[in-house]
Amino acid sequence: MVSTFLGSATFSVADLLKSRDQQISLNLRSSDDLAAVGTVVVSRMKMGEIEDGEADHITADIQGQKCALVCESLHGTTNDKDYGPRMSALFKNPVCKVYRFQTVDSKWMLVREQMAESTLSFTIPKQLITLHIQEDSRRIQELKDLGELSPHWDNLRREVITRYDQVIRSYQENLEELDKLTGPSFKPSCSKAQKYLEFIPINLHTQRMRVTCPRKTDAFYDIITVGAPAAHFQGFKSGGLQRLLGRYENEKKSYSTAYQCIYYSPEQTARARDVLGTLSELQPLIGSLADRLLQAAQQRCAHALRDTLKSLAEKTEQFVHALKDELVKSALLALHAARPGYVSKTQTQTPPLQTRAPQMPSHPGQTVTEPDAVVCNNVAGAQTPTKEEPPPPAGPLERQDSIPHHKEYDEEEWDRVWANVAKSLNCVIALVDKLQEQDNNNQESTPDQALADVITSHNPTGEWREQLSPLVASLKECVTEVGDRAQKSMTFVLLQEAVCSIPQGLFLQQRRDVVFSQALSALACGFVMRLYAGLEDKGFLQQLHLVGLVAQFESLLSTYSEEIGMLEDMETGISDLHRVTFRITEAKSDDPADLQPVVSGRRDHYTVEVPLPQQSFQMIPPELREGKPLQVYPVLFNVGINEQQTIAERFGDISLQERINQRNFEILDGYFKTLSDKVPSECLPCFQTQMDVKELLETLGQNVVTKKRKNVEILWLAGTICRRLNGIRFTSCKSAKDRTSMSVTLEQCALLRDEHQLNKDYFIRALDCMRSSRLTQGEAAQWDDPEAGSVANHKPASRHFYPIALLLVSSHLLVVWLILSLVFLLAKYQ
Repeated sequence: MVSTFLGSATFSVADLLKSRDQQISLNLRSSDDLAAVGTVVVSRMKMGEIEDGEADHITADIQGQKCALVCESLHGTTNDKDYGPRMSALFKNPVCKVYRFQTVDSKWMLVREQMAESTLSFTIPKQLITLHIQEDSRRIQELKDLGELSPHWDNLRREVITRYDQVIRSYQENLEELDKLTGPSFKPSCSKAQKYLEFIPINLHTQRMRVTCPRKTDAFYDIITVGAPAAHFQGFKSGGLQRLLGRYENEKKSYSTAYQCIYYSPEQTARARDVLGTLSELQPLIGSLADRLLQAAQQRCAHALRDTLKSLAEKTEQFVHALKDELVKSALLALHAARPGYVSKTQTQTPPLQTRAPQMPSHPGQTVTEPDAVVCNNVAGAQTPTKEEPPPPAGPLERQDSIPHHKEYDEEEWDRVWANVAKSLNCVIALVDKLQEQDNNNQESTPDQALADVITSHNPTGEWREQLSPLVASLKECVTEVGDRAQKSMTFVLLQEAVCSIPQGLFLQQRRDVVFSQALSALACGFVMRLYAGLEDKGFLQQLHLVGLVAQFESLLSTYSEEIGMLEDMETGISDLHRVTFRITEAKSDDPADLQPVVSGRRDHYTVEVPLPQQSFQMIPPELREGKPLQVYPVLFNVGINEQQTIAERFGDISLQERINQRNFEILDGYFKTLSDKVPSECLPCFQTQMDVKELLETLGQNVVTKKRKNVEILWLAGTICRRLNGIRFTSCKSAKDRTSMSVTLEQCALLRDEHQLNKDYFIRALDCMRSSRLTQGEAAQWDDPEAGSVANHKPASRHFYPIALLLVSSHLLVVWLILSLVFLLAKYQ
């Protein structure tokens, strides 16, 4: 007995699996009369409103099996077995339908289809907007902290700060408007071009199909439907992100000439942001570990001292390695030249001291021996030799096409400052080893513990903390000095990048933020849904922490008109998801607010923390409980299927679609190879289809390079591979309505046929039944299923008509169109 069907309906599965000639019993109210044969009962009621619910009896031809819809329930809550109480905080307003279909052995299967909204449609974008505001505010402060600059650079800095302020105000207005919203947890397609909703994904919904068959375990299939991530408010007149970014990089060089800036490539600016992110993360951590080291020394706890020193050495090594970049050194030279009254230093007559970068110790007990090593107790006091300063240059600073190298500038100063960090750490390590060695010798030479305490208390070498304090202070001073210089140099790199991009760079960044927000909202929704579904699957959890998950986005956009711009936006947005990792945490409580995913990080890397209830958290492996970052591999496959795609294939260009499919096939193939090396095949789900994943990938690889119109086989193969690899499935079109619904229903019926023995004679009937309440007026799509044949003829006839404006080009085409229209109408009403 399945009870509390969305809280309002109870029914017997056995009754629903009986012969179609028997009466279907539905108990929508505790003592209602049974529905007559040939009647479909549609229930529209809310949870907790059973007595006030209304039931509509709709006559249907059960004998002809035109529609096998058994029950429909709208606007319930998520406390059934598909969306349990744990997920009620994330998924709202479910709509559920139950169908009954015949199998090949004349049995009956029960198909339960449920769709729900996700609160993540709004919570994820709001968190991202807040992070963007914080990041841009920090960038403004870093620009102000650059200190004095020449009038030319100071004016440019003011202009960049003004632009950042405008972006921040715009984001704050968006956030204020979003905080005022109440009502549904999704953005309808009619609102896709509204400014204050531009960060919100279009029609983000979860779809779950649960199948109950006689003598078989229930199975369910999930899919996320969402409108293509794109900047609809900004429009597509000039194309999408992929085209705009390419054009922008070419124009940056000319702007760098106009503003007398150095041109930095996208890779260099990305490295600059990485360095700044590493500094903001490691510098305070090193300071904290240094203080903990002194605390352990004061307590004379050898074990704590050794563990803290090990952590300090690891983090300091990461810090030094992050700054071992020629970009930092060269940017310091450029910043030096941008100071007011720029005067370069001359080389002294004596040859410069060759400073070799020290090697970091592989363990706390290892130190570095350097011929020019500074004295351990005077590391911070090392002074740079004084140089004579020549007169200032005669003319203004010339623009540089590459990184400047001023011969007069002391390029080795940065090497010395940078090397002192490692040398200071070596001094700390050496002293800790010495103190512990003395302590061990004292304990071995004195058998009486009391006497050992007396000797230790009067140790002429003094307290551990007193001896370590000067060296630890020197280490912290060196780290602070290096961090300050590196931060200013990287900020100056980003200043020049911002100056060169003032005309449109920040506009593109806003567009990219909008598209990424929509893509991340969908990904977070899919990840959470997949995680909850696999909490009891040990193979899935092993795959999750060893390799990660593949997230396959199926796009049905055409490569014609403005949808080209949407696809270019979507390509960049999905690609940017590579910068996202997930982490599983334990929720503070079962309160819905504590179960919401939390986003942290910056534009170059984000982490999404997914809280689990305490009971669920204890079920996952230790690696996941420890907060290990979890990777997601997003891939995008696009095949246009509507009439506009027909025009594009005959008269336009589909190279964008071909490039996207080929590139993402390589990503998917690489993921499978990594998965095969690290995860046993037993961890992957079992399917009735005999073809293995390797063969499916080979077929997909052949299809992505084959010239074939509307090759939907690419989407079939990619979707099948994704399910076989425990992946997350997404389907998108312009608004996640017509084309998306047709794709989802066809995929569901194909799964029923291939995995649950749906009678092939009933395939089209089942498809019509599932589509009957989904189809809306608008665009049409043409799908061909390899086994079921073309299903295009089973759509409303109006969907086959091309726009008259296109057909008026030729009188012959108009005649053909009129004849075809008449044939379709006769076939429909015959």
